[in-house]
Amino acid sequence: MRNQNIRNIAIIAHVDHGKTTLVDKILHQCSLFRDNQQTGELILDNNDLERERGITILAKNVSVEYKDIKINIIDTPGHADFGGEVERVLNMADGVLLLVDAFEGPMPQTRYVLSKAIGLGKKPILVINKVDKENCRPEEVHENVFDLMFHLGANENQLNFPTVYGSAKRGWMGADWKHPAEDVTFLLDEIIGHIPAPEIAEGTVQMQITSLDYSSYLGRVAIGRITRGSITSGQQVMLMKRDGTRVKSKVKELYIFSGLGKLKVDKVNCGDICAIMGVEGFDIGDTIADIENPEAMAPIHIDEPTMSMIFTTNTSPFFGKEGKHVTSQKIRERLYKELEKNLALRVEDTEAPEKFNVFGRGILHLSVLIETMRREGYELSIGNPRVLIKEIDGQKHEPIEVLTIDAPEGVAGKCIELITQRRGDMLIMEPKGDMMHIEFEIPSRGLIGLRTQILNVSAGEAVMAHRFKEYQPMRGDVPGRINGTILANAPGRATEYSMDKLADRGKFFIAPGAEIYEGQIIGEYTKNGDLVVNVVQAKQLTNFRAAGTDDKSNLPPPIKMSLEEAMEYIQEDEYVEVTPLSIRLRKVYLTENDRKRYANKALVM
Repeated sequence: MRNQNIRNIAIIAHVDHGKTTLVDKILHQCSLFRDNQQTGELILDNNDLERERGITILAKNVSVEYKDIKINIIDTPGHADFGGEVERVLNMADGVLLLVDAFEGPMPQTRYVLSKAIGLGKKPILVINKVDKENCRPEEVHENVFDLMFHLGANENQLNFPTVYGSAKRGWMGADWKHPAEDVTFLLDEIIGHIPAPEIAEGTVQMQITSLDYSSYLGRVAIGRITRGSITSGQQVMLMKRDGTRVKSKVKELYIFSGLGKLKVDKVNCGDICAIMGVEGFDIGDTIADIENPEAMAPIHIDEPTMSMIFTTNTSPFFGKEGKHVTSQKIRERLYKELEKNLALRVEDTEAPEKFNVFGRGILHLSVLIETMRREGYELSIGNPRVLIKEIDGQKHEPIEVLTIDAPEGVAGKCIELITQRRGDMLIMEPKGDMMHIEFEIPSRGLIGLRTQILNVSAGEAVMAHRFKEYQPMRGDVPGRINGTILANAPGRATEYSMDKLADRGKFFIAPGAEIYEGQIIGEYTKNGDLVVNVVQAKQLTNFRAAGTDDKSNLPPPIKMSLEEAMEYIQEDEYVEVTPLSIRLRKVYLTENDRKRYANKALVM
């Protein structure tokens, strides 16, 4: 038995392949936003960070009605760092829309999420988007996707996937890429025709909590798909926690998704996705079951973290000037609150009460958390990222990633040289239009700081992406940062006069007039080791007129680092100081005496 009135689909795509734009067009097609004046805006990516970066971070639920059938659409993150989100989302869906760019084809992140979907037996529909792009190659991309699915172990039903061509930006999807359609109804018909309706399982109620929301009136809201039975408002239920404990609870209010919002109902049947209010103390992965005959569902498997960083309070002289949440207690509360919904994250207290060890899936995963915290008014210091090493059969193993680079032909050699220096092994090299497509296996350690170097040698033209593969034996030393830093030896305002005199010693991270403190990293030294300088010294004025005009300074503009670049740049003895208004680099020990004392102590140990 199947519930023919419902279809549950998840959308899989690489970053920036048009996934969220397509969902918006489906919402418009189903008359939900025809009267909306803001049709140019992305409705789903409503988080500031998502709009700025053009990526989806949090999975979202929307639903549309088409030909009297309810289609629940789940917008999934495209980046492997958000694997915790992807895992949960796919458990709610019966099929997937695999969206790929008509020029770029399947990318590493596409492969990552698709492998998860195929492993769970989900039926795919291939959507080849951006067919109006110059140099697009839809037929070749179709072949590439088929080969990819075959390599991922897709079964015969999955390999017999329907294909839809179109341009989400222009609002059409059709059977032939050479003949544009009027709208996206062809895609909606394919969803109804090919995505299986959810099964109606016999037995007592079962619903796994795969996501959560928050209501200021009723507290935390449990979201999931009912896989067996039905739930009614006011029903007594048993909460089966992942650790085996059971908690009696009651469903106070029940909602289903309608458009972008929620609709209050009295009953939700098997196969539909719903939101439940009133159940207390739940975690993601717990099961809501029958009060008399409770049965727990298999727990959700989440990929383990591969990287860790120290989060600590801001101890710089600028402490508390820009942020409102600055104490270790506030930082600790925020980190543990994040654990409730961020499944791929782990937090451990350390011996020092103000320091916390935070484990995540990668630089992007951790940087999104830090960026969110600074926007909420938090002020903190971040240590350098460290890759997690495992001991397997008495031998040290480290995480290995598959790295792909699309670079102009002329710089492909330099890119290969950089990656092989970092213990990378080349797997594939093939032309892709006027670019070279290269794939490597590289230790996660080798990726730290690599993006900046690749962008430098390719003048910003190279496109780089990576995904976790497996743990392998350690590959030996990976070269770190070669250049030293320029450090301030006194607090005050940096003067153009002092900076100009030091311009030949390296590149500056600050502009003249910036407020600085002792121990702050204000630039990169041209040589190895650190250079301690005074940049707050002003020119001494005298009563004598100069014989000629003063030399005008020719300081180049300062280097402005993004949060990810700063995180990748720092070494063991350095911190990134993060506040709502600034990102600064600094030494862990701010005075030269403290740094020497620490260095001597480290040598003795």
